[in-house]
Amino acid sequence: MIIGLGSDLCNIDRIQGSLDRFGERFEARVFTDVERAKAARRPFTKAGTYAKRFAAKEAFSKAVGTGFKAGVHMKDIGVVNAPSGAPTLALTGGARARLDAMIPEGHSALIHLTLTDDHPWAQAFVIIEAIPSLKD
Repeated sequence: MIIGLGSDLCNIDRIQGSLDRFGERFEARVFTDVERAKAARRPFTKAGTYAKRFAAKEAFSKAVGTGFKAGVHMKDIGVVNAPSGAPTLALTGGARARLDAMIPEGHSALIHLTLTDDHPWAQAFVIIEAIPSLKD
């Protein structure tokens, strides 16, 4: 069953402006080490790489219904790649706690994430699904 849905549209030029103005401070405050390493490998599309991840964080915060409050922080939400290469989310801290609180007993969470960009826009959709846990 679907228990959360969120989307976000982010302006790549706005992210570039934050990078230009705040640089390392902005990156360290908002993005995980994994996200920062990926962006560093993409110097010509760094702002777009960050904008997609920023949109994913916003979309997740909407899917769990809190926004960035109730202990949910941007750095607790990290975009990573599954072994297949598909993007997904790695959660820590308040983001993980909020998701765990939403999942009905006897279920586990499955997060679906899709990212896209077409300058000047980056977009993310998050669907959180509760799936029955396997029984012994």
